[in-house]
Amino acid sequence: MSNFEIIQSRDKEYVANTYGRFPVAMVSGKNATCYDADGKEYVDLTSGIGVNSLGFCDDGWIKAVTGQLSKLQHISNLYYTEPCGKLAEMLCQRTGMKKVFFANGGAEANEGAIKCARKYSFDKYGAGRSKIVTLRNSFHGRTVTTLSATGQDVFHNYFFPFTEGFEFAEPNDIADLKEKSAGACAVMLELIQGEGGVLPIAKEYVKEAEKFCKENDLLLIIDEVQTGVGRTGSLYCFEQYGIAPDIVTSAKGIGGGLPLAAILFGEKTEYVLKAGDHATTFGGNPIACAGGVEVISRLDESFLGEVAKKGEYIRERVRAMPHVRGITGLGLMLGIELDDDIKAADVVKKGIQNGVLLLTAKTKVRLLPPLTITYPELDRALEAIGKTLTNM
Repeated sequence: MSNFEIIQSRDKEYVANTYGRFPVAMVSGKNATCYDADGKEYVDLTSGIGVNSLGFCDDGWIKAVTGQLSKLQHISNLYYTEPCGKLAEMLCQRTGMKKVFFANGGAEANEGAIKCARKYSFDKYGAGRSKIVTLRNSFHGRTVTTLSATGQDVFHNYFFPFTEGFEFAEPNDIADLKEKSAGACAVMLELIQGEGGVLPIAKEYVKEAEKFCKENDLLLIIDEVQTGVGRTGSLYCFEQYGIAPDIVTSAKGIGGGLPLAAILFGEKTEYVLKAGDHATTFGGNPIACAGGVEVISRLDESFLGEVAKKGEYIRERVRAMPHVRGITGLGLMLGIELDDDIKAADVVKKGIQNGVLLLTAKTKVRLLPPLTITYPELDRALEAIGKTLTNM
């Protein structure tokens, strides 16, 4: 058997069958270029679904992580560690938020935000004001509660009973949001619906939602699990919307490849969760936080400006390709809208054959390349996408 066949056979026998894997086994990579078990080269425009913000095996990130690994790999949150506090300080100073709780992934961060919102309301108003309004077509995670918060019917099956206390408003319909907010304690929004098709929410709507929340003492939670950490050309996407959220959730790219997430609390929420109200075993792990410090330290204004430029470069090239009807998104979070007779899943499969790794988001081809992707890597990837679309 080939190297790939050995890896595939073992996986099929011993790993739970919860993923529709492509017939490729990746073994190594550098920046946006990776290699499979048979030595074939690919340009990765997925970054592990937005996780590898600095690409594969970044030298600075490796140095930060291995340096911490040689000191202390883990200690419980009953003790202080330097990387945890340092990363929290960097996030607060860069965003204007006041406190940070570290978790392991996006769903866990969103769960913590939901708990904080309900406790804020309970402490101030008592029981009965616990509903959280999210948007239709949203995606907030795969735990039972974050599935409940997700505004897509396809996810509301099998795992009954789902957590109660969520209602879904139509995106960009402020009247519907206001109507659905009766008895609510918070509104939870993605500024770009990633899994929902890379659909930006209108800035005017978000500003109106912020105003409504302030007037009615509803917390505004912004889910930046996919849009955060430089992905859209600013450190967090909410900066481009000119709003001041009460809670921001962050994950994926913040750890540079290690499991790490963060809940950022504003003035209203910084003291809501007290000792014993919320906890996690691995959140704030010093190795993951050391990687996070390296990631955030690299995302200065010059770096973020390059993210925006690369996004425009991709847009310009892709618009001229066959079967492309449009492009949505911001920065390096893009969705390619295709002709009706072209299936995004087929483009992804054929893209692999042509040496480029792509994602889907409903009917669109989704691009989430490493923020560090070079122009030569982009050119190779775009050439492969063009070849793929030409032959569809």
